[in-house]
Formats: sequence, structure tokens, C-alpha cells
Amino acid sequence: MKTAISIPDRIFRAAERAAKRQKVSRSRFYAQAVEAYLKTQSSKRITEALNAVYATEDSSLDPVMARIQSLSIGREEW
Repeated sequence: MKTAISIPDRIFRAAERAAKRQKVSRSRFYAQAVEAYLKTQSSKRITEALNAVYATEDSSLDPVMARIQSLSIGREEW
């Protein structure tokens, strides 16, 4: 898909330099940048959803379970 966008000159120049350093085409560079941005946004939505759940739910570990876990690890010398 072809598209036309407007971006500030300084960002364009920086992107051009980065694409050359990475030895990728301008199109590939922008596609990778958009993909990375979309992944970040997806991660943010997941984090926000988890934060909403744990804001209303107790997430502490049951004391008996915590003790069993600590016994299973064993002692380590420092």
C-alpha cells in the first residue's frame, strides 16, 4: 500500500540517516517503526487491563502457598 504523510523535516532527516545506517529502504524503515509502535500500544492496553483487574482484586499470595514455595527453593549461601 502506498500512502503520503507529512512529518517535520528534522524527523524525516533523522529517519533517513537511521534507514541508511540500517541499510534498509525508507519504506521498510517506516514499516518497522509503525509495527514497533503498534506493538507498544498493544502492550500498553494489556498492562492497563491488568492494572484495572488488580486494582479491585487482591493479588497477594496465600501465606500457606508462600511458605510452601519458600521451602521448595531451599537455602542458598551468599
